Amino acid sequence: MIKKVSFLIGIFLFALLSAQKKEQLQQQNTELKKQIAAINSNLAKTQQQSKLSISYLNEVNKKIQLREKVYTNTQKEKKLIEDEIYLRQLEINRQNKELAVLRKNYAEVLVKAYKNKGVQNKVTFILSSKNLGEALRRVQYLKDYSDYQDKKAAEISDVAKMLLQNINLKQKAAKDKEMILSNQQKDLLTIEVERKQKESLLEDFKKNEVALTSELKKKQTESKQLEGQIRSIIAEEIRIAKVKDAERKKEEAEKMRLAKIASDREKARIDAENKVRMEALALEKKKADDEARRLKEISDRKAAEEVDKAKLAAIADAKKKEDSRRSADAEKAEARRLAAAKDAAEAAANAKAAADKAATAKAAEANMAKKNNDEKKAAETKAMTNYGVSSAVENNFAANRGKMGMPAYGTITHRFGRQPHPVFKNIVEENNGIKISVAKGTVAKSVAPGVVSRIMPAADGSKTVMVKHGDYFTIYANLANTMVSANQKISAGTSIGTVASDFDGTYTLDFQIWSGTNPVDPLSWVN
Repeated sequence: MIKKVSFLIGIFLFALLSAQKKEQLQQQNTELKKQIAAINSNLAKTQQQSKLSISYLNEVNKKIQLREKVYTNTQKEKKLIEDEIYLRQLEINRQNKELAVLRKNYAEVLVKAYKNKGVQNKVTFILSSKNLGEALRRVQYLKDYSDYQDKKAAEISDVAKMLLQNINLKQKAAKDKEMILSNQQKDLLTIEVERKQKESLLEDFKKNEVALTSELKKKQTESKQLEGQIRSIIAEEIRIAKVKDAERKKEEAEKMRLAKIASDREKARIDAENKVRMEALALEKKKADDEARRLKEISDRKAAEEVDKAKLAAIADAKKKEDSRRSADAEKAEARRLAAAKDAAEAAANAKAAADKAATAKAAEANMAKKNNDEKKAAETKAMTNYGVSSAVENNFAANRGKMGMPAYGTITHRFGRQPHPVFKNIVEENNGIKISVAKGTVAKSVAPGVVSRIMPAADGSKTVMVKHGDYFTIYANLANTMVSANQKISAGTSIGTVASDFDGTYTLDFQIWSGTNPVDPLSWVN
């Protein structure tokens, strides 16, 4: 029984995991097929422009890779179905054996029941009991026996239903496998067709190798000339920036000098004005301190007198007991003591008031000192502002590395650095940036705020725009037209110009980023 339950649990868990894996594979294949459809759409557009382009070849390669991934996923799905069919068959075999045993046992029960059939036999069986207790037990036995027959019949029915269900699931899995095999054959045929398409495309490249190589070399020469222009322009920009920076620093130093003179003059005026106030406050504080000291001395003296008079009153009181004749003197002494106590209390109150006044004067002096410092700082800031002294604005281009958007979205056909040509292995390309194949009519956009440094026309009629971002430059080459002008301040996302067609008929943007006179990989800056 335990083995049976364990086997059923194993079958259930495998079926659940298998269903999940199949669903994941099917979802992956659906997504891959969407990508393939998008590539087919792009290829249809590119084919209208030119088939002999790296962009077209890259799309074909990508499509073949996606097809092969779909085929691999289908192979995995087929394996899962085969495993499922195998386990289903094991379960069917086990259920067939179990059903045979149940039917055999049930047949024996039916035979026994047939031999003892009839109401008369049951009644005789009950009436032949020796006593009422035995009769009741025989009635219960007959009932239990009948329930046992019904239970065995139900077990046979349940196992038969499960068996039929497993057979149906196995048949469905077999049909799924047949469908997958059919789809695999179609996929293999499609992959073969697309590989032949790629081979044909490569043959076309080879047929036009001389012309394409010539165009490539021409383009490389133009790129070198453009690189030379960019380097000289950047060097000139750096030289001008250094001169301007030196002039700016000189101007800033002069402004700082004049502002400091004005600031010092204003501070001196504030110090002079506040000095009189501070002296007055100091004098008032001194008077308050002296008054507090005088009143404190009076208070202490009065307190001492009060103690002395209290002693005399005590002595008088003692004498009063000895001599009633001196009672009048004792009363007078008590009156004097009370008067002295009152004077001492008044003196203490006056001393406290004087101390509070002195503390107020001290706080006023501290507030005046703070106000003096605040006024001097405000005067210094005002002087700096009046003379145009300001802090330099920090260049945030480097701070946004990896966060900037692409200048245009499409297929990257050429990456940064020294790269072998994807078709003509004897040609090595030196790329100072990346090349992005885009749809016709695509507009290149600035990746960051900056100032348009130069707009340079090329020999083939295209244009290149250089944008300055502090110590960095972005280059947008192979533009059919421009939408900005030199020295124009632009923001991130500003339209630079429409991408022009390349010699192979595709529309390609050449995008570069320079740090000073050194080109850097744009893909580490944009996303």
